[in-house]
Amino acid sequence: MKISGVDIRPGNILEYENGLWKVAKIQHTQPGKGGAYMQVEMKNLVDGRKTNVRFRSADSVEKVRLDTKEFQYLYQDDALLVFMDQENYEQINLNADMLGEEVAFLQDGMQVTLELYEEKPISVQLPDQIEAEITEADAVVKGQTASSSYKPAVLDNGVRVMVPPHIGAGTRIIVDVYAREYVKKAD
Repeated sequence: MKISGVDIRPGNILEYENGLWKVAKIQHTQPGKGGAYMQVEMKNLVDGRKTNVRFRSADSVEKVRLDTKEFQYLYQDDALLVFMDQENYEQINLNADMLGEEVAFLQDGMQVTLELYEEKPISVQLPDQIEAEITEADAVVKGQTASSSYKPAVLDNGVRVMVPPHIGAGTRIIVDVYAREYVKKAD
């Protein structure tokens, strides 16, 4: 489906220069002279390259529609991640590089969504939030006020996040996977 250069939004998958690109950021710019354009930061879904491209309103680009399918994460075998199709129980292996830094948030049995292009997986969407346990938390510094200060903590998956001063080691919390931020204390 062709769309105008100014209709591009973050998260869109575009076919550009014979490759599939995911839009990370956009910035609409209207200079004093000349026509407006959209500055688009994109990441190649195959090799991970990043690029910045200017699209004018007269430019058109192919927006790709991806199929999505639910999978369950089973385990990691060296650099391969093993997922199971929820419908037919077939297993597929994906390179851990496909997830990038989010691979640390994978948990056994986690439900994930794979985005497929022509039956080939090109990206993995984790849940937005997960529950994790704090293994280490720094002591509270005297004089800090609870309203604005956070302290560093390490989760059971090795990821460092900032948490409120009253949260200590052994506490289960909800973490935003993509922002890597503390959301709330788990029930």
